[in-house]
Amino acid sequence: MQGILLAAGYGRRFDPEGRHDKLLAPLADGRPVLWHSARALCLTLPGSLAVVRPGQAERVRWLRMAGCEIVESVLAEQGMGAALAVAVGASRHAEGWVVALADMPWLPSEIVRHVARAIDEPTRVAAPLFEGRRGHPVGFGRAWGARLGALTGDGGARDLLRNAEVRLLECGEAGVVRDVDRVADLGAALGD
Repeated sequence: MQGILLAAGYGRRFDPEGRHDKLLAPLADGRPVLWHSARALCLTLPGSLAVVRPGQAERVRWLRMAGCEIVESVLAEQGMGAALAVAVGASRHAEGWVVALADMPWLPSEIVRHVARAIDEPTRVAAPLFEGRRGHPVGFGRAWGARLGALTGDGGARDLLRNAEVRLLECGEAGVVRDVDRVADLGAALGD
């Protein structure tokens, strides 16, 4: 099973002027948002791929410290779907993919493990469920490779999931739906 961390976003809702990188914003322990997201994925799926845009040296440094392999692509500038397609293309021989987002630093590694184990056949799709909301990461069996590899733009796998039968895994972890979109989200985190 191949882990994929989507870490190429611009974070415009966090800082519309583009001066502060939300993925590099430090949490209480001093390490940035993306390190925590990457570490949870890599603890369960060592050698997970993190997709970044070119020229993001500081993101790359932290992602490597967390255990990620780096996939740098100009195509990732087009959005989440394109970034996911790049990562799937770089790991086309995988038995499946567990896709996580770099702005979700509270995702427990145990949830990554549960999602990965739920991919028990090539056509399976699995995701955690918290209080009625589907969360992340999302796991895809091998049969989804061509569709994931054909994604473009910023939609991610959202459109694919609309028509998919998703095995939802009940969990009591808010970290599967909690992300950093705005500065206020980070402020709340520092008070945790």
